[in-house]
Amino acid sequence: MAARTSSTRSKTLRSPAQIPLRPLGAVSDGETLTATRIPLLNATPAVPGGFAPKAFVGEIVPFTVVAFREGHDIIGVQLRLTSPDGEESLHRLSPLLDGTDRWSAEIAIDVQGRWTFRFEAFSDDFATWAHAAELKVAAGVDVPVMAALGAELLARAASEKDRPLAQRKRLTADSAALLAGDGATTIALSTDADLARVFLERPLTSLRSASATHTLLVERTAAGVGAWYEFFPRSEGAKRLKDGTIKSGTFRTATKRLPAVAAMGFDVIYLVPIHPIGITNRKGRNNTLTTEPDDPGSPYAIGAAEGGHDAIHPDLGKPADFRAFVRAARAEGLEVALDLALQASPDHPWVDEHPEWFTTLPDGTIAYAENPPKKYQDIYPLNFDNDPEGIYQEMLRVVQHWVHEGVKIFRVDNPHTKPLQFWEWLIATVNAEDPDVIFLAEAFTRPAVMRALAAVGFQQSYSYFTWRNTKSELEEFLSSVSHETSDYMRPNLFVNTHDILTEYLQFGGRAAYRIRACIAATAAPVYGVYAGYELFENVARPGSEENIDNEKYEYKLRDWEGAEAAGDSLAPLLRRLNEIRRTHPALRQLRNLAVHWSDDDSVLVYSKHLDADFTGTGDADTILVVANVDPHSVRETTVHLDTTIWGVPLGEPFEVEDLLTGAVWAWTDHNYVRLDAFAEPVHILKVRKRA
Repeated sequence: MAARTSSTRSKTLRSPAQIPLRPLGAVSDGETLTATRIPLLNATPAVPGGFAPKAFVGEIVPFTVVAFREGHDIIGVQLRLTSPDGEESLHRLSPLLDGTDRWSAEIAIDVQGRWTFRFEAFSDDFATWAHAAELKVAAGVDVPVMAALGAELLARAASEKDRPLAQRKRLTADSAALLAGDGATTIALSTDADLARVFLERPLTSLRSASATHTLLVERTAAGVGAWYEFFPRSEGAKRLKDGTIKSGTFRTATKRLPAVAAMGFDVIYLVPIHPIGITNRKGRNNTLTTEPDDPGSPYAIGAAEGGHDAIHPDLGKPADFRAFVRAARAEGLEVALDLALQASPDHPWVDEHPEWFTTLPDGTIAYAENPPKKYQDIYPLNFDNDPEGIYQEMLRVVQHWVHEGVKIFRVDNPHTKPLQFWEWLIATVNAEDPDVIFLAEAFTRPAVMRALAAVGFQQSYSYFTWRNTKSELEEFLSSVSHETSDYMRPNLFVNTHDILTEYLQFGGRAAYRIRACIAATAAPVYGVYAGYELFENVARPGSEENIDNEKYEYKLRDWEGAEAAGDSLAPLLRRLNEIRRTHPALRQLRNLAVHWSDDDSVLVYSKHLDADFTGTGDADTILVVANVDPHSVRETTVHLDTTIWGVPLGEPFEVEDLLTGAVWAWTDHNYVRLDAFAEPVHILKVRKRA
């Protein structure tokens, strides 16, 4: 048989003596080694694309890294954290699950500004010796050797001049005891908890490694915690006249609604655009092209003879009236958020002054806003290509104008229709001058775009929450926003908006409204409702996910007080939910949500736990939510809990209190529940104590 030949030419290998030596860290010209003896990998918090991760004042941030070394020697990992004022602190990390080589520490961030952090790893010489000594001496292996090695380590530590004198004396005595003692002495010192604590606080190290230095942007608490309430100022105090027309409300009449909103426990009062509205192609009721003389038009068709984005609609009042409204809100504990909609009606001053900021079609007309096949004839979108510098500077001027008027929160309409780099520039420029300004991205768009907007600077984001309604959908969604994207994307769980009335709310009845409010208020530290939610407004325009007689195109006359007096309002539940949120710090965190299990496909179970170290009360805080997400039925099932999350061994009883009803039960990790969608669809349970 003929010998087989290789298809490639074989190479003659050189002996080791023939290979030229190169400096450590170098492989060949232009190529270097990057691995260290103790690698530090996959550091978090982190953001894809190299943007800075974010946190808010009061947030508990998990810092994690993968670290390991060859062999069996034990390593230690620590975090070097530097505050905005340059104060440095060290935090020892703990290993997570065996075999993952992942290390973690949770840190409460308490100062606004730019922090830096880096991970450091080292060979923990004392822990390595103590572990080996305990095993070997017990087995009668290398007993004198382990004593000698231990004595040498303790003497080395005692020679460190910056250790406390009392500690150095103890280490010297222990070193001598090892040399003079027997195996029992070695085991006693290798397992001595006080001695281990000495080296935990001040390790005896070798082979140190350090990661790159990372940045953490810490924003004010309102960037990550808040309950939002949206309303149209023109509807608050609007009156029907004798001729059947409606007279617009004003900032003065809208101010009268503020105490009721504050009494429900909301933190932010969000106003849709308050600017002059165009006449050309004004939309009528229910988005029709036919208008009546008293139709107010869409507030998103911004700009008229009275002015543009820096002007106030004359029906609402004057600038002084707006400032008075802001002051009145502040007095009630409410912060005003303003809609920032970067677009123009055909009557906006920009159209004449800067036609290059719009798209001109071949027939000479300006392109309307579109979402094919929909066309918005009352709005011109901006074109950022022709004069980006001019548009950038004008948008910055508009934001700075309202910041000067007392607005520090902006809900941004459709940010995904503007360049990403524009938002990065605008937010960074505004926050460089005033870091308290917050931007909320109203971007119901593709996941990559939504996440990119958050990464470049948006402090909060609308999310897919409104369309996640089943148990499996909610489990996946809540897990994702609480963990996968929590380093940079903060979801604001609006239950509804002036544009969105989901099928779940349309057809789920009042139970649906209760269920969605309970989940939104407890699953994330930021959530919101649009006015009318309290009144169960659930009739949609046929074929749409939008309220019939949409407030965007007309005034809404509502009897808030009458509805609540008649027991026909959700306001008492919203008030209670916001009270629970204020009382329980676990609900003011995003990253601490854990999904549990139930035997029913419609019963959602999750918990939010905060250790006693972080609550400020001395006690841990644990909230359990069990929700029947089917608004049409009564569900009976068994729920299964991982009670070890809040420190209760599996099978051990504990006590829970329903914060909505006051009922108290003794529970374990397996519990029967009955949730009637028409009476009591959700349990919000406080883990009180061991039963």
